[in-house]
Formats: sequence, C-alpha cells, structure tokens
Amino acid sequence: VQLQASGGGLVQPGGSLRLSCTASGLTLASYTVAWFRQAPGKEREWISCIIRTSSTTNYADSVKARFTISRERAKNIVNLQMNSLKFEDTGVYYCAAAARGICLRNESDHRYWGQGTLVTVSS
Repeated sequence: VQLQASGGGLVQPGGSLRLSCTASGLTLASYTVAWFRQAPGKEREWISCIIRTSSTTNYADSVKARFTISRERAKNIVNLQMNSLKFEDTGVYYCAAAARGICLRNESDHRYWGQGTLVTVSS
C-alpha cells in the first residue's frame, strides 16, 4: 500500500496549486482522506478531510474558503485545490488515509501516509 502526494511547487502569493493524492494497493474511496501540512519550524497540522462514504468535507479555519478537497473516484485520486495562497501556506503537504467514516484530525488515527510534497509561496 502506498500513497503519493504530488503537485507542489513554487507559487506567488494569491496564486493557485492543485495537489493530488494517489494510491496504489488501496481504494481511496473506501477511506477518509486528510491533508496535513508542516510549515518550517512548526508541527504538522491537519487542514482538510473528505469522508469516505458521504464525501462530506471539513477544513481548518486557516484554509476555509480558499482550499477545496475532492475525489476523482475513477482515478483513485483525492485532490486539494489551493487558491489565494498566502506566505503562511508554505510547507510540506501530506495526504493520509484512515479507515473510518468520520473526519479525524490526529495524525495517529491515519494508517497510511504519502511522502509529502513541498509548497512554497514566495514573491
């Protein structure tokens, strides 16, 4: 089983990026998938999730109304569309999967993790 986060890069403030979480060996639609990020010098924080059956989504206040999490079931992908990016969005972004039907914000609740993709917001 492997998750892979991709799509990171360098973007100017106000710009957009779309991150993707792909999976091999498991069907993402059967898992609640979350995105976490770790800013330089800070602890990793939960930012969003999409629940496995209902596809209900949740967001941290810091990204609400700017980020959108979604599934592409046929492609076994979960995307994180990030708009209106700010300097403070800089960090390594990780996707994680939990075999639960609720949104979980603790890292320890997620069994599978991607390796992380770096997002740098800079002018």
